[in-house]
Amino acid sequence: MGDGYKLAAGLGSVKAPVNGLSLRLQLTVPHLAIWIVAALATFGVIVRPFRWPEAVWAVAGAVALLGTGLLPWAQGLAAVAKGGDVYLFLTGMMLLSETARREGLFDRVAALAVNRAKSSPKRLFALVYGVGVVVTAFLSNDAAAVVLTPAVYAAAKKAKVDALPYLFVCAFIANAASFLLPISNPANIVLYGDRTPALLRWLASFLLPSVLSIVATYVVLRWVEARRLGEACECGVDIEPMSHGAWAALGGLGLTAVALLTASAMDIQLGLPTFAMGVLTAAVVVLRAGGSPWPTIKGVSWSVLPLVAGLFVLVQALTATGLIEALASVMSEAARRGPRTAAWASGGLIAVVSNLMNNLPAGLIASSAISEAHPPQKLVDALLIGVDLGPNLSVTGSLATILWLTALRREGEHVGFWRFLKVGVLVTPPALGLALATRLMMPG
Repeated sequence: MGDGYKLAAGLGSVKAPVNGLSLRLQLTVPHLAIWIVAALATFGVIVRPFRWPEAVWAVAGAVALLGTGLLPWAQGLAAVAKGGDVYLFLTGMMLLSETARREGLFDRVAALAVNRAKSSPKRLFALVYGVGVVVTAFLSNDAAAVVLTPAVYAAAKKAKVDALPYLFVCAFIANAASFLLPISNPANIVLYGDRTPALLRWLASFLLPSVLSIVATYVVLRWVEARRLGEACECGVDIEPMSHGAWAALGGLGLTAVALLTASAMDIQLGLPTFAMGVLTAAVVVLRAGGSPWPTIKGVSWSVLPLVAGLFVLVQALTATGLIEALASVMSEAARRGPRTAAWASGGLIAVVSNLMNNLPAGLIASSAISEAHPPQKLVDALLIGVDLGPNLSVTGSLATILWLTALRREGEHVGFWRFLKVGVLVTPPALGLALATRLMMPG
């Protein structure tokens, strides 16, 4: 088969050269079958054949692996259980978002933004971007997708402008600002695990790269969308008084941000505090209104949870093929030969891989490889930047953009893979390059 890949007859191994390093995987029929199932499931998540939801394809892949015995049920259930903190986090955030939406909080925020824009679409764009940075930093990139998207859509409608440039802000800032703080992206916790740096250490490493990422993303996105930001927008929109339910929802969001910062500083997992705040906020609003909780529960995009569970199972199956050991070996050898070059290559490679298989499984695989290889800290930090920022290239690169897509569909909007890629291919490289270069030039 040529020099690039050598396949022994029967049970053998695959040897793939990577930058002069050898990535060796034992090849068996079950291993090959696992890779085929994982590839097909990933293709389904990205392309959405028949417009079936992403969760259908991830779960179908997981069921195929378990049903055929390629992955033992015990390992599959253990993989699903690994996502417990992520499920709690997402459930809490989605409850908060749906409660706020039903109470009209987003409509009021939208009207305020439109009035502050003073008929300038460019000013409205900047306002939306600034709010997106704050929401992402203190409530996570998933919250920016879930909480901010409906508010921005409402603002664009009130301003009577094309909503898409402002909706793109919600998607791109959700990833561009997602390594400003440890709590800004669940993938941060996934990749670092129990090795997550303390808050001050985190800021010393990532504050400047994150700021440059945010600025670069804004400049390029503003340039890309300049043509559609030329016409004047409406202003002077009436703002209705805040209801008690809207105030309660706003308070719940604020207290959740405080709870997450506190949990991060105390090295506590973020899922349970977020879930507790989501349930508490929804319960307070529903009980005060004397209504039924069913409309709020029904409005949550529950399909996200089986999507994540399916991805965890797929990663577990790939791990069983020896992928982690092979990657750890390559990572160690690359770091030994040239730490800076290895960091650059690792950050860029995982940015691309995150778009091919979603950054959540990419982060899980990278985390496992890090645990075995113990590479230099800058290489680990480069991997984090690639996992967080790289997904801005494609619409299925991160869970946040999938949540963003779900929010758009609820509003009757649709952004396809190629439409997003045309913007992402311009926005992502400058931000990623600046962030990586800055971190690798810094001490520590």
